[in-house]
Amino acid sequence: MEWFSYQWFTISQLRQFTWAQPIYLYAIPAILLLFGLRSLLSSPSRQRLNVALNQTELQPSLVGSLRHLLPLSLFMATTLLLMTLARPQIIREETERVAEGIDLMLAIDISSSMAETDLKPNRLEAAKRVARSFVKSRQNDRIGLVIFAGEAYSLCPLTTDHDLLNGYLNDLDDSMIKTSGTAIGSALAVCINRMRESKVKSKVTILLSDGDNTAGNLDPVTVARLAKAFNIRIYTVAIGRPPLPSVSSNLTTVTVDEGILTTIANIGSGSFFRAGDAPRLQAVFNEIDRLEKAPVKTVIYKDVKDFYRVYLYWAIVFLLLTLFLKNTIFGNILED
Repeated sequence: MEWFSYQWFTISQLRQFTWAQPIYLYAIPAILLLFGLRSLLSSPSRQRLNVALNQTELQPSLVGSLRHLLPLSLFMATTLLLMTLARPQIIREETERVAEGIDLMLAIDISSSMAETDLKPNRLEAAKRVARSFVKSRQNDRIGLVIFAGEAYSLCPLTTDHDLLNGYLNDLDDSMIKTSGTAIGSALAVCINRMRESKVKSKVTILLSDGDNTAGNLDPVTVARLAKAFNIRIYTVAIGRPPLPSVSSNLTTVTVDEGILTTIANIGSGSFFRAGDAPRLQAVFNEIDRLEKAPVKTVIYKDVKDFYRVYLYWAIVFLLLTLFLKNTIFGNILED
């Protein structure tokens, strides 16, 4: 919109402005008051230049109205200068929420014991389903995947490509590692190796297992202490029903050893969770998701556009009009 437009003086346009120095606007009523006092105090008998006018050509009411043209022009010029000093602006703000991501390693047991069906359809499938849901909720985090049975392997490095990670989760099965057993210490060591050079403030390992450390050359407790030295927090999740006393030697009871997982979590400044069924497993991951929230920074971007020049140009127009009326014969005619 060009500056020479009446729309700059509409109420809708003025409401759009943010005034950088609004104190100057408060002077406008004061200026109006001064002009009113000047009009009241001016002497009606002051000397005027008499100019012969044909009163039939100009109606007295019209002449009376034109008397106010000079002070009105001066008032408009002064008002516009004050509006210029107040600096009208239109500010457009954009708010961006920036979260500092967490480095997070998922260590999932794929040993033969994870094929037990106390979680439907089995422990491993239940863990995969909940892990995918968890990954989906962690958009700002780098997440990696370690799998272990009798040995431990890094299946996916830390990445923000969560589609890639979910692809690896979908492909998990208990045949990927042939060595039997459950090497919890080795799994933790692989997680540490992936995160030890990370510069982020928060590093987390979530280990899902049935809890029986039956393989590997590394003591889980020793490795947990090493993780603590690298500021890696450890959450452990025991998948399966709690130990049940065997009523008869002919019955096979599926049990989970919680002791080692509890110890690891305590050393790693994390928490131990029991997931005896699928809903509880989902609740466990929801709780970890709540505990491991990265700090969120709110960044506000401001696009500031000044419009004081528009009102400065208008002020100059009215000042020139005032000078013209004051310094020509028209000024005396209007005051007659």
